[in-house]
Amino acid sequence: MVWLFRFLATVGFLGEHLPAPGTTVGSLVGLGLFLLFPDAGLRLAVGVGLTLLAPLVCGREAVRRGEVDPSPVVLDEVVGQWWALQIMAWAGVPFRTPWLVVGFGLFRLFDVLKPPPVRQAELLPGGLGIVADDLVAGLLAGLLGALVFRVWG
Repeated sequence: MVWLFRFLATVGFLGEHLPAPGTTVGSLVGLGLFLLFPDAGLRLAVGVGLTLLAPLVCGREAVRRGEVDPSPVVLDEVVGQWWALQIMAWAGVPFRTPWLVVGFGLFRLFDVLKPPPVRQAELLPGGLGIVADDLVAGLLAGLLGALVFRVWG
């Protein structure tokens, strides 16, 4: 079971063997996985499933490593990126490269800068805090991306 949690939390061990920052690669994996599910209902089900699973898996891996938010744990970035794109999709933003770049960039920006309430979400205990800041960053990025599309799209 420990192996499975480690595998999931590090997204197939990618987080442990990356030359680039794991957070960026985790976000790219989130974008890629999102695009693999063109059916809106299935995409929503996968997103909800990942979101419910991530706090448990990420929290257990953090405890195993003895760290609050270990850098190899990147499933939280997958979840945050997923919701940024999901919010934009619900707003009618097309799956075209410029808008995917906007969604990706806004999520990374919110994840790095951690403006309120992202920073506060990070303070939640255990796996919930590991995932909550990325989830909030994703929701904010998705809302801002949708707004940008409505204004300039």
